[in-house]
Amino acid sequence: MLAWLCIGLAALPAVMAAVNALFFRPPPRGTAASQVSVLIPARNEEAGIAACVASVLASVGAEIEVIVLDDASTDRTAAVVAEIAATDARVRVESAPELPAGWNGKQHACFALSRLARQPLLCFLDADVRLTPDAVARLIAFRARSGAALVSGFPRQETGTLLEKLLIPLINWLLVGYLPMAGMRFSRRAGFGAGCGQWFLTDRDSYVAVGGHAAVKASRHDGLTLPRAYRRAGFRTDVCDASGVAVCRMYRDAAGVWFGLSKNAREGMAAAAQLPVWTVLLGGGHVLPWVVAPVEPLAWVAVGLSVGLRLATAVWFRASLVGAVLHPVGVILLLAVQWTAAVRRPVGWKGRPAVASHSDVA
Repeated sequence: MLAWLCIGLAALPAVMAAVNALFFRPPPRGTAASQVSVLIPARNEEAGIAACVASVLASVGAEIEVIVLDDASTDRTAAVVAEIAATDARVRVESAPELPAGWNGKQHACFALSRLARQPLLCFLDADVRLTPDAVARLIAFRARSGAALVSGFPRQETGTLLEKLLIPLINWLLVGYLPMAGMRFSRRAGFGAGCGQWFLTDRDSYVAVGGHAAVKASRHDGLTLPRAYRRAGFRTDVCDASGVAVCRMYRDAAGVWFGLSKNAREGMAAAAQLPVWTVLLGGGHVLPWVVAPVEPLAWVAVGLSVGLRLATAVWFRASLVGAVLHPVGVILLLAVQWTAAVRRPVGWKGRPAVASHSDVA
């Protein structure tokens, strides 16, 4: 019975991923030029901000303005962008207003950026993302084809350290293995809301109607909370596979990976009502089979399903094969991050104090 339980829990994401492959597709080619404000919140991003802005300025098929909001950086972030702005009138650098009580720093920066934008489309982009020249136009085309008010592209995640290779590819693995994308696409239910906070696109009118980032001002995980705010307001949201047009290196050391994933965990898997369910789903489907298989050979079927899916998604999203081979170790570490976040106080980020979200006080 235990072996069959493992098989069932391992088969669930494998089947889901096979179905989701029909829905999670690259954005189509853009056909018509559109006006868009690319809005980049930046706090201590001196090392990568120039590459991010340069990639946006190389965009084709869209009329763009680029606004970088320097969010109280203590490095040369603002100076680097100012040097670019001096040579390209499409770029502006602005200083973030003082952070009000009850706001998360990134959400406040994005909200401030929305008020500075001049174009009808708003493209929120993290400072560590780099785009191909056709990326913005293709996301605009995806939004037009989808009909959703808010769309999000999931970039390819670059990894360097071992902990990155073990944990970061699990983001896309979880997305395609556990989010019913058919439900997301054909329903407005908030529970189907998902996105990638690294790259959002919306129109100004919908953003204002929802309340924009003010609707999720205390959130540390706008990848979940912003799409769900749109859905609660009656709008549709959608996601696409942007691994061919965008790339991001989220973290660069083990501490960054651990605390970066911990900071928003309580609004996702580590929420009180969800963590036991995720522990059973992930532990039972991807860790327990390795324990059972030596004494019950039938459980090797579950091992094959689990590792096979991880290898398939590694190829799909051009992720580390090392992480795929060590998949059960990655799952154990992921659950450790979630349980640690569940029992500890909220985690601050980039020098900001943590702000209690609804999930922290519930």
